[in-house]
Amino acid sequence: MDFVETKKDLNWKDLKQKTVVKADGEKVAFYPYKIDLVIDQLTKDEAVKKELHQRIFDQIKETGDTMTSVSIRDIFTSALISMGLTDLANKYDEYRHQDIQKWQEAIDPQHKLSQLFNGKDNVVHENANKDSNIFSTRRDLTAGMVGKSMGLTMMPETVAKAHLRGDIHYHDLDYSPLTAMTNCCLIDFKNMLAHGFKIGNADVEPPRSIQTATAQMSQIIANVASSQYGGCSSDRTDEMLAPYAEINYKKHLADAKQWIAPDKQEEFAKEKTKKDIYDAMQALEYEVNTLFSSNGQTPFTTVGFGLGTSWIEKEIQKAILKVRIKGLGKQHRTAIFPKLIFTLKRGLNLKPGDPNYDVKKLAVECATKRMYPDILMYDKIIELTGSFKCPMGCRSFLQGWKDENGKEVNSGRMNLGVITINLPRVAIESKGNKDVFWEIMDDRIHVAKKALLNRVERCKQAKPQNAPILYENGAFGKRLKDNDDVDQLFRNSRATVSLGYIGLYEVGTEFYGPKWEHNQEAHDFTVSIVKYLHDYCAKWEKQYGYHFSVYSTPAESLTDTFCEDDIARFGRIPDITAKEYYTNSFHYDVRKNPTPFEKLAFEEEYPKYAAGGFIHYCEYPNLKQNPAALEAVWDWAYDHVGYLGTNASIDHCFKCGFDGDFKPTAKGFECPQCGNRDPKTCDVVKRTCGYLGNPMIRPMVHGRHKEIASRVKNMRLGDISDGKN
Repeated sequence: MDFVETKKDLNWKDLKQKTVVKADGEKVAFYPYKIDLVIDQLTKDEAVKKELHQRIFDQIKETGDTMTSVSIRDIFTSALISMGLTDLANKYDEYRHQDIQKWQEAIDPQHKLSQLFNGKDNVVHENANKDSNIFSTRRDLTAGMVGKSMGLTMMPETVAKAHLRGDIHYHDLDYSPLTAMTNCCLIDFKNMLAHGFKIGNADVEPPRSIQTATAQMSQIIANVASSQYGGCSSDRTDEMLAPYAEINYKKHLADAKQWIAPDKQEEFAKEKTKKDIYDAMQALEYEVNTLFSSNGQTPFTTVGFGLGTSWIEKEIQKAILKVRIKGLGKQHRTAIFPKLIFTLKRGLNLKPGDPNYDVKKLAVECATKRMYPDILMYDKIIELTGSFKCPMGCRSFLQGWKDENGKEVNSGRMNLGVITINLPRVAIESKGNKDVFWEIMDDRIHVAKKALLNRVERCKQAKPQNAPILYENGAFGKRLKDNDDVDQLFRNSRATVSLGYIGLYEVGTEFYGPKWEHNQEAHDFTVSIVKYLHDYCAKWEKQYGYHFSVYSTPAESLTDTFCEDDIARFGRIPDITAKEYYTNSFHYDVRKNPTPFEKLAFEEEYPKYAAGGFIHYCEYPNLKQNPAALEAVWDWAYDHVGYLGTNASIDHCFKCGFDGDFKPTAKGFECPQCGNRDPKTCDVVKRTCGYLGNPMIRPMVHGRHKEIASRVKNMRLGDISDGKN
């Protein structure tokens, strides 16, 4: 007997109105589906399930409007014993003891530390850009284990236990809520460089050259990355840096007037300035890749550019791309950071004849060789998010916002954290019944809401002196005093806090089978799930005054973690848990081989309701000899999606010269030509979430290998292999 049948036999509305008082005193709604789930875990005998259902719900129906979690357990046990099912009663009691033990272990710092020191794989390798062999990283991981155990006790117990069960994921638990850190941001570089700032004991004056400006950028990035736990971005970098390159130009022009013939003076000054710009952008690239934040990793940095129209702005754009194409060091390795994001804009650089079309061609070449830059579509980003800006780090987008003077503000704003719902579990628990699915979603959304409010409240407890670079020196825009309230930077929808989701493909599979991509009913159903999340976020924003946004979650290790939890609970379900990873956000099943156009057309509707975080990817073989194919996809995508990444075959073996895709194996990636797996003699770069990563140096968790193997196997150019669409 299933949950829907039970609903027919009982007064469902009466049951829904009941309240449960948890052990910690928190009052929550009663969700009858949970009874069904527990019974399913205890027995597969349908006759026993039917009678047990009836007895339990008859007793619950007779209770008052308020029950305790203890009384529900007593009813459960009483029903089992009255049916003579002593063995099941003991089994039920054992489940309870296991839950208690799991909770005690989770909040015990010593237990968490032992997982790290014993080399538990999903602890040591949870982040592909953290090398756990390095002392500073190991120190951060050690602190993180304590942070996770203590953080669980600093949130509502229902939230903490939902996180431990795998119903939701409280992102970055190693940093928050133990600390009042924020997540990611758009740094207000323009304000900081123009007015100066302070780091440590140094009062830094405004730069008087582009070389000094990029040096100061790297100093700011390192300090911001050590004061928050997420990524940081430089928006419209070419336009922001242009005034400092202009200083170089004027200096060179003054020198030219003294030493160069009049007809050569401007040319001389321009050439010298172009060299300064290239050197400055190369220095920024090297500085970012040699930085280590207090988090034990290279700062997750994004550089957005492409909208500048002056010759200096255009030269900065070209220099960023040329530096990336050249690569790092003697071996010319692909730089992992900063993430590059180039903006396409109709009339500026999209088509031949546009004034900056030559920069676009250079961006295409760069993407075929280095995967970056990812692409923003100017008009579509405004349509989706309300204003133009690059994402904060990986894929987290701010919505359009104006200050009290009506001025549009993007830089200096931030995200306060992410909570992700495990959608495949909701679908599995519903057993393919949509009524039950939405009942479970109602439960999960309210738990997620409590978690998000916990994130907001914790961030509000920060003091400006906790992170001077953010609050007192301009990275967050306004410059606060020691006793100012940091909430003024968060409230009135200035900051975002994000409700994430994962696994829409698996949800569709549970209800419509594994080949549902061309089923309009299935597609509409999955879109309705994202809209459901969006509508709740809009409601919460009006209620609380913070911008709650739907976030198509970057889930490097979470794709594994959620799936592993569900394998333990439900077993290996074909096309859902059996593949050992979940499909991230709204993405097309990576095991299939659509053309880029088919994939993007399938995905383009979801970001309308998930404008708080999204990115699309297309998979390609080696495109170095066929850049026209990539450009064709970019051109088609301009009016369809807002943010597009390139996943291409750019691995290289310095030992045998192989150029293409390394083979994913259980022991890591290896050269398919000579079997080389030595990170010193090969360059392997894969997309690990929104960022690139080097899995040769920092191993990925098991499911990510499987996902990438599927992606590589199913790369398809289809009808654009000749560069036409």
